[in-house]
Amino acid sequence: MDLAYWIHLLLTGADFMSKIFTVSVQNDDGWYVAKCLENSVASQGKTMDDAMENLREALTLYYEDETLPSFPQTYVTALEVAL
Repeated sequence: MDLAYWIHLLLTGADFMSKIFTVSVQNDDGWYVAKCLENSVASQGKTMDDAMENLREALTLYYEDETLPSFPQTYVTALEVAL
């Protein structure tokens, strides 16, 4: 988020909350793709930091006019499969 966004929130008295989302990040052909596991919102960037910041912005816009739903707890693990 840029500084103007945060100043706008503070000056307008907008209520905002924080939520921790579960995110997977993959490198695909030189681009990092970040995807939220709770709702499948995704974004990308040339660096992992860019992808995460772009996903943060996408999630903020996704929930901009909605009440944040409750999510079941998400677990991430690895699974080995013999192929």
